[in-house]
Amino acid sequence: MGRLGVLLPRLHAVRLPERFHAPSGAHLDHPFCADALRQARTRDGLGGDRRPDPLLHLAALEEHLARRAAALVGGEHDGLFCRVLVANVSSRVLVIGLDCAPPALVFDRLEPALPNLTALRRRGTFGPLRSVMPPITVPAWACMVSGRDPGELGLYGFRNRVPGGRALEIASTTSARRVWDVASEAGKLVNVLYVPLTSPPPAVNGVAVSGFLGASLPEGTPFTHPKELGAQLEERFGRHAPDVEAFRVHDVEPLLDELYENTKRRFDIGRALWRERRPDLSMMVEMGTDRLHHALWRHLDPTHPEHDPADPRVRDARDYYSFVDAQVGAWLREVDRETTVLIVSDHGARSMLGGVCINEWLRERGLLVLHEAPDEPTPLTLDMIDWSRTQAWGTGGYYARIFLNVRGREPEGIVTDPARVLTDLMAALHDDGRLRAEAHRPEHLYREVRGFPPDLLVFFGDLDYRSLGTVGGGVMAREDDRGPDGCNHDWDGIFIAAGPAIRTSGPVDGHHIHDVGVTILEALGLDVPDGWLGRRIG
Repeated sequence: MGRLGVLLPRLHAVRLPERFHAPSGAHLDHPFCADALRQARTRDGLGGDRRPDPLLHLAALEEHLARRAAALVGGEHDGLFCRVLVANVSSRVLVIGLDCAPPALVFDRLEPALPNLTALRRRGTFGPLRSVMPPITVPAWACMVSGRDPGELGLYGFRNRVPGGRALEIASTTSARRVWDVASEAGKLVNVLYVPLTSPPPAVNGVAVSGFLGASLPEGTPFTHPKELGAQLEERFGRHAPDVEAFRVHDVEPLLDELYENTKRRFDIGRALWRERRPDLSMMVEMGTDRLHHALWRHLDPTHPEHDPADPRVRDARDYYSFVDAQVGAWLREVDRETTVLIVSDHGARSMLGGVCINEWLRERGLLVLHEAPDEPTPLTLDMIDWSRTQAWGTGGYYARIFLNVRGREPEGIVTDPARVLTDLMAALHDDGRLRAEAHRPEHLYREVRGFPPDLLVFFGDLDYRSLGTVGGGVMAREDDRGPDGCNHDWDGIFIAAGPAIRTSGPVDGHHIHDVGVTILEALGLDVPDGWLGRRIG
């Protein structure tokens, strides 16, 4: 029993379910097994339904432990060595999302201002977290918690086309099965707070508060599950504010006031519901970091062409990050060491050096024809387009989406050979040195393509440049066409992971946003559904 004796201290660090009954075959009169079971019960500090795995023989025990920690629940002896029963580890899990948080800030430039995040890094493992294509809040958060790629979700940005029309509509939810659905089905208690694409709030086994896209829903739509929770939270913590009023603004002082107020309210609610409801899983996303970046990125990034280290906004930007770190630290002080903690972001941030007016570029090539060309830069609207002569049009945003006017698919389609047009388009984009364009067909990016995808996804300058939807000016522009903004999204967000489900320590490269969902489920002691993308962190 020497090898088993070495493993026992690890086994005793987690507990048995209170409703667990020792199997009838366990020899609990044997002093070794009886003591092991007693210790496991004594160290019990978790809650909820813990379902035991099938019997595992000793030969498979170490492999099982390498995948997940386990609780010894009994023993059976054949005279030579022990065979043991092992139950899925079940730690509580806390996930705090910081939208748009990049490695360069959290792990480097702002590290001295972030003592709580830095301390958590030293406890566990951390590194860059590669986002999806496109690296946008929608679909990235949904991909993180569903094990699906954007094509499978049919989500290619905040706005997506629907069959039968050309207009793009805001996406506020998804029907995909997410980690809190899996956890709820297994009897786990969950808190889902402010996660994007939860509007209306999901009917989980626990509580949910809609994410910022809830602002797009009709007035009076419930923003919490259960419905009555909304009034209770507003009575205790003040008016629900799904997002700031605006963040691409010249006067940032009112924005900063909103950010502090909203962030404090969200964390106060998150901590209160963690403390009072004792969930197995709590996930909350803070959008304030993203809003700060779009407003003040030039003050956070010394490589930005407009950065001035003497500008007082440099300190304002750092101070907000310190405030967020303090909020995280206050929550972590309420978390015991038997809770697995994940700090994650959906994508990163980088300096925006300008924009590409994709529709003006298409006009130059005769692929987009207008009824009348404007004399100055003007946002393109669908009624400006002469569809009888137009082969392609595009949208602005963090990347360009190009749609072909395909005959039989579009209301006034004229393109009869879309494959040829796409080939020519991709070649022209590649050959135009101004754009530094990288163009992709969705069927080459995703396992499956659902919804109404663009015919081409185009990224400019490795995300140094945004896509602008305006026509009537030049192809290249210095400023965003939707207001002042020094920030574009970047490919890598962050992860920090610590707790009983995390076996590794120190910096780690190579993790992907899909790995977060897998890690959450395995830390909860749940099986990962078939077909989910990702691998365990730590």
